[in-house]
Amino acid sequence: MLDILRFLLPAAFVAGSCVYCLLSIVAARRYRAVTASSAAQRLPLSILKPLHGLDEGLEENLRSYFAQDYAGQDGQPAFEILCAARDHMDPALRLVEQLRRQFPAIPCQVIVTGDPPYANAKVHSLACMLRKARYDLLVMADSDVRVEPGFLDNVSAEFQDPKLGIATCPYRAIPGDSPWSFLEAIHMNTEFLGGVLTARMLEGVRFALGPTIVARREVIAAIGGFEFLKDFLAEDFVMGNRAAALGYGVILSSAIIEHRIGSQPLLANLRHRLRWARSTRRSRPAGYFGEIFLRPLALAILLVGLAPWAWPALPLVLALRIWQAEEMRRTVRARFETAHWLALPVQDLLSFALWAAGFFGNSIRWRDRRYRLLRDGRFEYLD
Repeated sequence: MLDILRFLLPAAFVAGSCVYCLLSIVAARRYRAVTASSAAQRLPLSILKPLHGLDEGLEENLRSYFAQDYAGQDGQPAFEILCAARDHMDPALRLVEQLRRQFPAIPCQVIVTGDPPYANAKVHSLACMLRKARYDLLVMADSDVRVEPGFLDNVSAEFQDPKLGIATCPYRAIPGDSPWSFLEAIHMNTEFLGGVLTARMLEGVRFALGPTIVARREVIAAIGGFEFLKDFLAEDFVMGNRAAALGYGVILSSAIIEHRIGSQPLLANLRHRLRWARSTRRSRPAGYFGEIFLRPLALAILLVGLAPWAWPALPLVLALRIWQAEEMRRTVRARFETAHWLALPVQDLLSFALWAAGFFGNSIRWRDRRYRLLRDGRFEYLD
């Protein structure tokens, strides 16, 4: 009897995880069926770019925004770019100056913010830029994001709907040279994306994804402004969640961006992913426990370890996971080679271990500083 009970619980988790895989496949196909419409008019946009040092590929990331062909009826650019750094010696600002010379027609402001007065430095930069922004439609984009030529046209078309308050962009993760960033990219392009698309299908979009968020200024004001968001680590999730709770439309944009995740060494990459896990646990505790179903392969291996005679489940689950990964890959148009498929089981086991580790500990490290995570998702300096 004990052996049967020890088998039934992991078997139930494996079955639930397989159901989730099928749901995420349906969700991916539904998302791909949504096509971008053309904009009746090009809405003026302010692009807010927080900068901190020289991210890998930063020049090309920034260039993808400066090179947008997005002009108003008068033929002048219908957008501006605001870049913020803590001090004027930040090397990222030298790249901004070079691009300003290459694209003299593009309005561009550089803002020096000083040290942030609270824990979330990104929110401080966004708040400083918002005060200088000319337009009411805001594109908040991280420095490690690269966009396609028609990006602004795409989001402008979506905001023709006056009920839309926030659009958040799914992303294709591009790894650097590190094998650990390679594994993280597989995680983002398959496992993480599957969770996002399934949530969209089952309950609607009640969140936002940090790399790129497009929002109306009035929505930022309605949720309490950046003053409200400043103490949250997952300010992106809180922004989308609060906007949806207030009745504003929140969507997953049809504009897919590139998230360049760099080449972190092992320990830095593990700290980064563990910070993400702990942040998610604090932001939505019930949802974090439910993430166990995002990891069918790890659960199947656990099942076979407890009940070796259940080994036929393993190739079946592996086949389902590969199918699901392929649907996700197609959705964000990620390029997968043989190495990606061979590394998929390794990534899934690593992801399971990090998810389990995320249940423990309340401290994180971010940009060489330590912080304490509080129960409500806020965080504060630890030293």
